Amino acid sequence: MTSDTVNDVTEIEHDEAQPAFRVTSGRERGYHRAAVDTFLAAARDSFERGLDELTATDVRVASFPLVKGGYVVSDVDAALGRIEDAFAARQRQRVVHEVGVDAWVVQARSGAQTILDHLARSRRRKFARTGILSFGYRVDEVDHVAQRIVRYLRDGDALSVEQLRSAAFRMQRRGYREEQVDALLDATIDVILAVR
Repeated sequence: MTSDTVNDVTEIEHDEAQPAFRVTSGRERGYHRAAVDTFLAAARDSFERGLDELTATDVRVASFPLVKGGYVVSDVDAALGRIEDAFAARQRQRVVHEVGVDAWVVQARSGAQTILDHLARSRRRKFARTGILSFGYRVDEVDHVAQRIVRYLRDGDALSVEQLRSAAFRMQRRGYREEQVDALLDATIDVILAVR
C-alpha cells in the first residue's frame, strides 16, 4: 500500500457538516469522533513522515470510547484495517531491504511455528482458564478458530486477516483467558500480514 491509501483513509474533515465517517443516530453508540480523528491524524503523520511512532500492531489494538452520535464502528474498523495493512507492508519492505528476503521468510516461518506449537495442545486445553467465578472466552468457539489457524498455517487453507480481526467469542465461566487468546490472534495476524 502507498501513502495515498493512508491519506484516503485518514482524511479528516473538520467541518461538522462533513464528518470523516458515518455517524450513529438514536440509541446506537459509535466511536468517539474526536478520539478517532486524533488517532487517525497521528497515524497519517507517522506514515507520511516515515516514522516508527506507530506500528501495525498499534493500529490493530487502538480502541475508542463508545458514545451516542459517534462514528459507525464498522466504518472506522474497516478504515483501521486498511491502515494496519499499509503499516505492515511498509514494515515488511523495510525489513526485507535491511536483512533480505531470506531472513524475512525465516522470521515469518518462526512466528508461524511458534503458533503451531502452541495450538498443538489438546482440545479444550489450548489456553489457560479463568477461575471458577470468572468469565473467559467460550472454549469451543476459540478451539474452532484455533483449528482454522492450524489449517491455514499447516495446510494452506484460506484464512484472512479480516476474519481474525472480526472474531468474537461468547463468554463462559472457566473460559479461556482473553489476553492469551487475543495475543495468539494478534501473532497470527502478524504472520498473515508478513506473507501477503
